[in-house]
Amino acid sequence: MARRRRIREVVRASVLLDAAAGVPNTAIASRHQVTAVSVRKWRAQFQQQGLTDWGKVAPGRGRKPSIPAETIARIVELTTTTRPAGHTHWSSRRMAEQVGVSKDTVQRVWSELGLQPHRVTTFKVSNDPHFTDKLIDIVGLYLDPPERAVVLCMDEKSQIQALDRTQATLPMTKGRAGTMTHDYKRNGTTTLFAALDVLTGRVIGQCLHRHQEFLAFLKTIDSEVPKGLQVHVILDNYSTHKHAEVQRWLSRHKRFHLHFTPTSNEPGRELVWHPHRQELRRGVFGSVNELIVSIEEFLEVTNDNPKPYIWTATAESILAKVARARSSLQQVVSQ
Repeated sequence: MARRRRIREVVRASVLLDAAAGVPNTAIASRHQVTAVSVRKWRAQFQQQGLTDWGKVAPGRGRKPSIPAETIARIVELTTTTRPAGHTHWSSRRMAEQVGVSKDTVQRVWSELGLQPHRVTTFKVSNDPHFTDKLIDIVGLYLDPPERAVVLCMDEKSQIQALDRTQATLPMTKGRAGTMTHDYKRNGTTTLFAALDVLTGRVIGQCLHRHQEFLAFLKTIDSEVPKGLQVHVILDNYSTHKHAEVQRWLSRHKRFHLHFTPTSNEPGRELVWHPHRQELRRGVFGSVNELIVSIEEFLEVTNDNPKPYIWTATAESILAKVARARSSLQQVVSQ
């Protein structure tokens, strides 16, 4: 309906432009496939009102609602406050059967009101006692990074499996998708350490493990970041990051500054991990070395065309959102 309304407004604007150019009403009507009566009416309205109420449908005109308001209210109430017996959420067919309408009607109502009962997203409100201080610190690095410094968002992805299929995969052909077996053989695992340079979008990455190898990754960062620049690293509370040997190394490398994210809330870290799945999801790896080569190839391709990360949310807006989440949780608990 919204699309048809936009099309009608475009036609009406074109009619008025032709009228301003001196084109006769009958010619305008023929050109735009409307009636001469509509052309005269639109010209008269424009002369009287200008652009006031442009695109607004006059009372009593336009398409009449095909779904009664009571039906819409009933669908919304059931969707948001109940669930069908034996199921976790409503489907369009179950709702249609319950309300006595078609599944297409249910889908239209859900679409118009932005209801998506088939979807669920994850969240968790942090209980970190230093949540506010950590949040302000990290958001400050994203929004206003220090001069003569690089800001790295770092994380590790553990237990990346080198999976090999039990039979050869078949290539895509006309009329048939590419295929691979549903089962696989495990050929070992690796852990990817990666750090995203927020300013340039470049990723520094290595496949390592344990605190000794985390130290090796810090040394890699130290070698790749130009001397004379401070290094601010945003990372989680993984115990490896606080190991005694790591602390001793940091005490000897004063340009490194670690900024730990709040517990259960790690703003920006998902930037590092989402893309690497594109390289691994359909991959076939006979060994861990093949897996590592594939990951390194992906990092090289990513760094050939890096995209800077632009953070827009302020600490105040995030804190307000957290406050609303806490209030909502409290209401649910108290019910």
